[in-house]
Amino acid sequence: MSRNSVLILLLCAGALSGCAADYLNHYDTVTLAAGDTQKYNSLLQTVDPFNPASKNTRIEGDGARAAAVAQSYKFPPPPPPPPAITVNVGGSGVTNGAN
Repeated sequence: MSRNSVLILLLCAGALSGCAADYLNHYDTVTLAAGDTQKYNSLLQTVDPFNPASKNTRIEGDGARAAAVAQSYKFPPPPPPPPAITVNVGGSGVTNGAN
């Protein structure tokens, strides 16, 4: 092979490898983990997938406060009374100069 043929071959290979690198950066899937059905199925069929701390049923809290909150939801307090409306009947005491 001549020196020019090797140079042309290297240039073509370099140009094609640049296109391949750009093609590999664009995925046709929603996520990079799409297609991992075996991993998904194994996670789906695990015996106890929950957090061990979720088995703790002794939740710290004040029982009286919780009961008061439950009562407030069950029997809400009455709304505040509407503001008093003052109605003036008769003259306002303003003179317009016609009297």
